[in-house]
Amino acid sequence: MRGGRRLFPLLLLALLPGLCHGRESAPGAVTCGSVLKLLNTRHSVRLHSHEVKYGSGSGQQSVTGVEASDDANSYWRIRGKSDNSCQRGTPVKCGQAIRLTHVNTGKNLHTHHFPSPLSNNQEVSAFGDDGEGDDLDFWIVQCSGSYWEREDAVRFKHVGTEVFLSITGEQYGHPIRGQREVHGMPAANHHNYWKAMEGVFIKPSLDPAKHDEL
Repeated sequence: MRGGRRLFPLLLLALLPGLCHGRESAPGAVTCGSVLKLLNTRHSVRLHSHEVKYGSGSGQQSVTGVEASDDANSYWRIRGKSDNSCQRGTPVKCGQAIRLTHVNTGKNLHTHHFPSPLSNNQEVSAFGDDGEGDDLDFWIVQCSGSYWEREDAVRFKHVGTEVFLSITGEQYGHPIRGQREVHGMPAANHHNYWKAMEGVFIKPSLDPAKHDEL
C-alpha cells in the first residue's frame, strides 16, 4: 500500500495537463475528493509532509511549508468528517468541517496540545493510517461566501483546540533544512490565510454520483 501511495503523485503529475491545473482553469468551488496543494499567502510556501518525524513533542510525522511548487509531497485530499458527509464532487461549504489527508503517506492533518519545536505555538502533525485517524483531524473552513472558492484565501480553524493553521516563518535545519514550521495559532491573522493551488479538482455537481475531472 505504501508503494502505491508514493506512485500516486507521479501519476497525478502526468495526468494534470489533460485534467485540471489549479491556476489555469476557471474559478469555481473546491469540492470533496479533490487533490490540491495549499499555499500560505503570507509566506509563499505550500503545506507539506513527509516521512520525517518530530524529534520532540508528539514524535508524529512532521508537517512543514516548502517553497517548491513541484514537490509531490505537498498534495492533500479533501475529505469530510465522514465519507458520507463529503461525497465526491460536492462543493465544500464555508463553515464545514473537513479532513485534509496527505496523499503520499495516508495521514491526516492533525493538531493537539504539544508545543511546536521552533516557535512554541501548537504542534501540527500528520496522523493516522490509510486516512483514518481520530477526532483531532477535523478543521473548519473559514471563508466569506457560501462555498470555498478556489480563488479565495481561506483559514482552517481546528475543531478540537480552536487554533488556526499558520506559518510565521521559522525555518528548520538538518534534515529538512529551509522548510518552514507549520503550527497552530489562537488568533486569526495574516499568517493563517491559505489558497488552493495546483491539483486535480472534481467538478462541482448537484448529483454527487455524477461528476468528472475538469
